Amino acid sequence: MRKLFPRKWMTVCLAGLLGAGLLAGCSDDSSASGDKSVGDQVKHQIIGIDPGAGLMKQAAQALKDYELSDWTLVEGSGAAMAAALDKAYKDKKPIIVTGWTPHWMFAKYELKYLEDPKGTFGQDEEIRTIVRKGLKDTLPSAYALLDRFEWTADDMAVVMSAIVDGKKPEEAAADWVKSNAAKVDEWAKDLAKEDGKKLKLAYVAWDSEIASTNVVQQVLEERLGIKAEMLQVEAGPMWAGIADGSADAMVAAWLPTTHQDYMDKYKDKVEDLGVNLKGTKLGLVVPAYMEISSIEDLK
Repeated sequence: MRKLFPRKWMTVCLAGLLGAGLLAGCSDDSSASGDKSVGDQVKHQIIGIDPGAGLMKQAAQALKDYELSDWTLVEGSGAAMAAALDKAYKDKKPIIVTGWTPHWMFAKYELKYLEDPKGTFGQDEEIRTIVRKGLKDTLPSAYALLDRFEWTADDMAVVMSAIVDGKKPEEAAADWVKSNAAKVDEWAKDLAKEDGKKLKLAYVAWDSEIASTNVVQQVLEERLGIKAEMLQVEAGPMWAGIADGSADAMVAAWLPTTHQDYMDKYKDKVEDLGVNLKGTKLGLVVPAYMEISSIEDLK
């Protein structure tokens, strides 16, 4: 019986290999999952962020454009998406998320954007500074500083990474301001103090916008003496707030794709001060170890 049992076990395994293409009962879960489609492996789910984000609108359109009718776009938040990605990455499991650059996750993990041959996610974007009408008259120094504010994706990554590593956003921003005094000096050069005056900065809870808005708040308070209040809202209320004057400024306008609908709606009620960061990108993102390269591979 001892000699016969291994032979029978080998027969069962070989039969499974020939009939089903995998060693049923002889392999671990990772080899078994390799026989499944990408959709089956991730339960036909794309892990998204907050439902008000333009990125979510584009991801939903991608499902239509690429005829992925059996797929689901899961709503959540940027933090929930990052947590799901972290868990999957540590376990070397497949996952598909909505992603954007700049974002700290590209520094922490080896990731790649899925190619978008239909162009659903549009061209690379810019982040622009938008202020309410009349800000130049009521807070001229703040207006000038916001107009001068410009930094790089590498600058932003330093602040984002510090936050991810455990620093409070205001501490990470203060450290960056201290380490980049020359750049900040250019933003505030020859501007008069506006001590005690108040300004409201609206922003969405993306890691990138948390970083940039905290930096701007630090500079406004430190260099101009302004009491800058940060208002975390969804994208729609952010734009509406600038348009109706309930907020003064934002450094979080992603154009010409993500927030274009809002720009079209409110362009006559806001003032565009121009680009504060170049070289952004949006799309569907997967770990580099996944053997897919295009959204079309999800079909």
